[in-house]
Amino acid sequence: MAIVFAPFYPIIYVRGYAMTPGEIADAVSSPYMGFNTGATKLRQAWDGQVRRHIFESPLVRLMKDCGYRDVYADGSEMVGAVPARSVVVYRYYDSADRDLGDGKALSIVAAAAGLRDLIRQLRAQVCGTDAQALAQFKVHLVAHSMGGLVCRCFLQNDAISTPGERALVDKVFTYATPHNGIDMAGFNVPGVLGLWDVNNFNRKRMAEYLGLPADSERVDSLGGKFNPQQFFCFVGTNYRDYAAAIGLPRALAGEMSDGLVQIENAAVQGAPRAFAYRSHSGPYGVVNSEEGYQNLVRFLFGDLRVDGVLEVDALPLPPSVQRAKDAGREVRASYYFEATVAPRGATHFTLSERRCDTFSAVMRSFDELLRLGKAQREAPRSPVLFSAFLDTSKVTAGTTVVFSLELAVSTTGYTIDHKLWLDQHVEGEYLFRDTLTLRATPTKDGWNVRYLRTDERWSEGVGTLAEWDGAYYWIALSSKKGFKARLRLELQRSQR
Repeated sequence: MAIVFAPFYPIIYVRGYAMTPGEIADAVSSPYMGFNTGATKLRQAWDGQVRRHIFESPLVRLMKDCGYRDVYADGSEMVGAVPARSVVVYRYYDSADRDLGDGKALSIVAAAAGLRDLIRQLRAQVCGTDAQALAQFKVHLVAHSMGGLVCRCFLQNDAISTPGERALVDKVFTYATPHNGIDMAGFNVPGVLGLWDVNNFNRKRMAEYLGLPADSERVDSLGGKFNPQQFFCFVGTNYRDYAAAIGLPRALAGEMSDGLVQIENAAVQGAPRAFAYRSHSGPYGVVNSEEGYQNLVRFLFGDLRVDGVLEVDALPLPPSVQRAKDAGREVRASYYFEATVAPRGATHFTLSERRCDTFSAVMRSFDELLRLGKAQREAPRSPVLFSAFLDTSKVTAGTTVVFSLELAVSTTGYTIDHKLWLDQHVEGEYLFRDTLTLRATPTKDGWNVRYLRTDERWSEGVGTLAEWDGAYYWIALSSKKGFKARLRLELQRSQR
């Protein structure tokens, strides 16, 4: 038997929450539980324009691009040997169907235990008795919505798994998972709401099945049981296109959500993440999206990770506001940081997109950014702009990886002595706005990183060498208005 080699481990897909009996019936009737759902349209922009784009589905693309296959044969799951490059659909809702089970949906804990058993079974099917293959065996977990909580319960609950069983998981990728629960109209769903197991998303209940302290204010921590750097969170930012369950208005989740899960609740602490203008599910949903797929394959199989953080050095004030500040009046301001990342050649997708018009931009106050006065002893809260996974095998010419970063900085507005300053305020005025073309070329000792500001030169130029301090690459940014910052890049090479 062939030995299992990274990075193409078996993939287990764990579907999301099915609320009503009808939704459960639809889920059970599908062989692939939605992982085969594609799309023919995409939103061109936040304003609702639509253009044609065929996305075949994550399942089909994994088959076409990466050589994966399913594990169905002759009308059932394969009971014998299966190849390492297999996609397995975890059918934990089958028990809720009276034709296939007892008509009762599994609890999160029971579903997590079933996932553990499935991983054990898959290991035996892939490896047989080959000792070397058994030692190298791992799986990738890919999950949508509540499926991510099933994965976390398996990884975090000591009553479900041992450290050795958790070590069989190489990476986890979640789409739109409510890692910190679900809030509606500003309130966490109540723990007493047992109808259709909605209380699965109550934080007290979540702390219990995730093995976290009962008094946890937030439950988006892996609790030290799994490396968050091996856990990727794909976050939707389009609340408008979500068809809410049982007719609930989308406004219950509101802006800064995917229609069901708020952006601030959709990621695990310390984990890399990406953002896309996609809804929780439906025709413009996160799973059946090119953006989701491109992040998935780059995270699972790519060999280069780039993280971008903006260290702000100067935030200019408009002249009239600066005069008020110089006169001793109290001035307060907060700022939006917009960042869009795309690899070279991408014409219909981005790897991450945080924008004001989709209510997903990073927001920081003046004091958080510069930590002046009483707050000077605290570290600045520098905006984390992106975590992008890239694949050098996709480079079509030479060895240089090329990607773009569209970066914009604006203010939410200024207040002077607690009153909004409107005299000369112009909506949409930016302190800084530009697109950077970033080029990373591997060298003997690391990387040669160059950049171009495309408001100055064509992106096809060679670019300026970024400063290297032994740990990070630094790019100085400024505007004629007086904005100053340094883009801090960290490049990490992973082994295939």
